[in-house]
Amino acid sequence: MKLLNDMYLFVEVAKAMSFSRAAESMKMPSSTLSRRISSLENEIGLRLLHRTTRKLELTEAGQIYYQRCRRIVEEAQLAHEQLGGMLAQPSGLLRVLLPFDFSSIFLDSLLAEFASLYPGISFEFDITERKVDLFSASIDVAIQVGELFDSGLIARKLVQLPSYLYASPRYLANMEEPTHPSQLVQYDCLCLPHVKTWKLKHSNEKVEVKVNGRFIVNTANMLCRFGVLDLGVLMLPKLIVADDEENGRLKRILHDWEGEPVSIYALTETRLLPAKTQLFIEFLQKKFN
Repeated sequence: MKLLNDMYLFVEVAKAMSFSRAAESMKMPSSTLSRRISSLENEIGLRLLHRTTRKLELTEAGQIYYQRCRRIVEEAQLAHEQLGGMLAQPSGLLRVLLPFDFSSIFLDSLLAEFASLYPGISFEFDITERKVDLFSASIDVAIQVGELFDSGLIARKLVQLPSYLYASPRYLANMEEPTHPSQLVQYDCLCLPHVKTWKLKHSNEKVEVKVNGRFIVNTANMLCRFGVLDLGVLMLPKLIVADDEENGRLKRILHDWEGEPVSIYALTETRLLPAKTQLFIEFLQKKFN
C-alpha cells in the first residue's frame, strides 16, 4: 500500500513539475513530499527526477516510470469511483433468510420501502424456521429472532423488544384477571417450545413462574391466534401483538410487569459486506430504533 501511495505522489509531482505546487494540491508539506520521493528513488535504485534550483525534470527512468505509474494510479482511482457508485446505487441479488414470524409481521412494509430506495437490488427470500448453513446456502444475511448460538457467524443486533403479558377479554371474563405473576400458575399459558418458566420483573422485584398450558406453539403468530381464540395467556413483544391489542382482540395484563426481552439479529459470514447487504442491515436497524 505504501508503494502505491508513493506512486501516486510521484505522478502528482510529475504532472505539476513542482514539489510546491503538488504539495499544495495534496495539502501536505513540501518537505514531506520531497522526502517520500527520495525514499521511492532509493527503493528503486534509480534517480527519477533531476532537481535544480530553477526547475524540475524527469530523468529517462523517471519518464518510463511516470507512464507506467500514471496508468496504475488512474486504474486505482477508477476502482474507488466505481465502488463509490455501487455504494450510492447498489445493485445485484440480495439473498435473505427469514423466520416466518419476522417475515409475516415486518417484511411487507419494510421490503417495499427498502426496494423503492434501491431499485438496482433484486431479492430472493428464504422464509423458514429451520437452521440453514449460510456458508453452503449462498445466503447474504440471515435474520434470527431470540437466543444466539455459537455458529461462527457475525451477529449484529437489530433491536431488543420488551415482552408483556396478554389475554383476550373473553378469556379474562371467565378467569379473574391476575394481580401478581405468581397467580399465573392457575391460568392456561400459551408457550413457545422448551419454555418452562416465564421470567418477569417489576422495579426491583423479579419473579420466575412455572407455566402450564395445553398448547405449545413454535411461532409467535400462532400464539397470537390462540390468544385471540380465548385459549390462554401469552407473553410476547408489543410490536407483534399491536394489531390485536389495538382492535380489542387482546388485552395487556399485569401492566407493571415486563418479561424477558426478545432480541432480533442479522447474521452474516463476515464483517466485510457488499453495499447491498450493509445497507439492508442499516435500514432495518434504523427502522427498528
